[in-house]
Amino acid sequence: MATAVARRRRSVTLRRRSVLARRRSGPVGRTSTFARLGHAALVLIPALFLGVLFCWPVGALVHRAVEVAGAGDSVPELLRRTRALDLLGVTLAQAGASTVAALLLAAPIVWLAARLPGAGSVVLTVLVTVPFVLPTVVVGVAFRALFSGPLAGLGIGDGWGAVLAAHAFLNVAVVVRVVGATWRSLDTRTAEAARTLGATRWRAWRTVTLPRLIPSIAGAAALVFLFCSTSFGVIIILGGGRLRTLETEIYTQAIGYFRIPEAVALSLLQIVVVVAVLVMTRVVGGAAGGTSGEGRRPAPVRGVEWIAVGAATIWAVLALAGPIVVLALRSVRPSAGGSWTLAGYRSLADPVNGVTPLETLRYSLTTAVLAMLIAVVVGLLAAIALHHTHGVAGAIGNLIAMIPLGVSAVTLGFGYLIVLASLPSDVAASPLVIPCVQALIAVPVVIRIIIPALESVPPRLREAAATLGAGPVRVFVTVDLPMIGRSVTAAGGFAFVMALGEFGATSFLARADTTTMPVLIGSALNRPGADALATAMAASMLLVAVTTAAVVAVEVFRPRSGTLI
Repeated sequence: MATAVARRRRSVTLRRRSVLARRRSGPVGRTSTFARLGHAALVLIPALFLGVLFCWPVGALVHRAVEVAGAGDSVPELLRRTRALDLLGVTLAQAGASTVAALLLAAPIVWLAARLPGAGSVVLTVLVTVPFVLPTVVVGVAFRALFSGPLAGLGIGDGWGAVLAAHAFLNVAVVVRVVGATWRSLDTRTAEAARTLGATRWRAWRTVTLPRLIPSIAGAAALVFLFCSTSFGVIIILGGGRLRTLETEIYTQAIGYFRIPEAVALSLLQIVVVVAVLVMTRVVGGAAGGTSGEGRRPAPVRGVEWIAVGAATIWAVLALAGPIVVLALRSVRPSAGGSWTLAGYRSLADPVNGVTPLETLRYSLTTAVLAMLIAVVVGLLAAIALHHTHGVAGAIGNLIAMIPLGVSAVTLGFGYLIVLASLPSDVAASPLVIPCVQALIAVPVVIRIIIPALESVPPRLREAAATLGAGPVRVFVTVDLPMIGRSVTAAGGFAFVMALGEFGATSFLARADTTTMPVLIGSALNRPGADALATAMAASMLLVAVTTAAVVAVEVFRPRSGTLI
């Protein structure tokens, strides 16, 4: 009898809670309608941003190509005239060679990242991340200083050797973060069982660990190939005016010769190549998109293993810090064998075209902050929408969201040039143009950081809040946001440094009063004389300092699991 009474009381209590929840949340149909409207709003804002900042300029390029083909020369004829197939072969060949170089350079550092615990791992992460987010023109300046200074005896100077070395330096972080995160998350019991059965350490790694790392290695290689195939700043700086790829030839045809039809045809070919490489990256690297688990603590380093750790540490410092140290020395001694001077840093206060480099730095920081805010808002909304979209639609949405990261910045810049020429001067001269362009490049990275964070939020917490009457917005603010706050902060830091270093598209849009620091450095390198070189070196060191500080802040705030790439 007592048991029956208790059951009835429990049933009444559950019904009362259900009625209360319905009263708080409203009718089921209305709640469902609000949910659909909310999801549509989440999709609409990023879609409008992508449509205006990406689809419009690309569409303008396609429209101009159709006009050109209808007015006379066809697109195939323009491609033949510019020897586009030869350029395509060179572009893909250098991207492949750069990918191999990056994998070889990163191999010891990946092992070190998987072995180092605690503070050592954080320091190594900062060391490998700074090159990846440095402006490409700064990397070009650093390697020009390296191969004309301490490594002048190698006879590399400028050319493909210098370009491959700079690409490897830039992309070590991709390999280390993707492969290292997977390695740290692997269950070591299988390898330990192989050792117990008599396998040597090398054989256990080759037969057990390596096969499980291959998907991550392939994914990292595909990403590096994508980035190197659209490289612009490095080839411009280290090419000596002789090296030509699809990316640099678009810039030369559009800006150097003002041959718009040829530039349009090359841009269309570049878009096709980038989309194909991006699809390959998605297919090959699908299993290597980063880990979201907590990972394992590395086993303590013992005995002779310290020798290997020491050797890998020296390799990492020389490979990653060496070019920056050389750049710092050359900023106070611009010419080899010359006198030590601070003339380059003093010149930062001297006007160039009516604007001093320090004013340019202030403008760059302002636009980078605006771009960061735009990228975080748009990327957060897109990440929430993609998190709630599954199946084929989710896969397509993720692919579309990543396209701006891989598409040619020069192609985009050329598209903006065509679009802005057709707009009223007040709109074309808006101070929001450059921050929006910079934000477009950073949005995919913001999405890649926030989606794993959203997936790590336990669904039962959201369900509990909804049961107590909280609407979707309140659930996000009270449940999701506190748990993903560190990831959002890290995404903002990455967006800031990417916007600060953007060079390709901005070089098309910059005017005297809207010149960013990377564009100023590129212009200074094109001017003759030791004074211009000293200014470029000093300005590069300012960007290195700002970028390093931002990366340290990202490492302080980011979650200790997963990967930012």
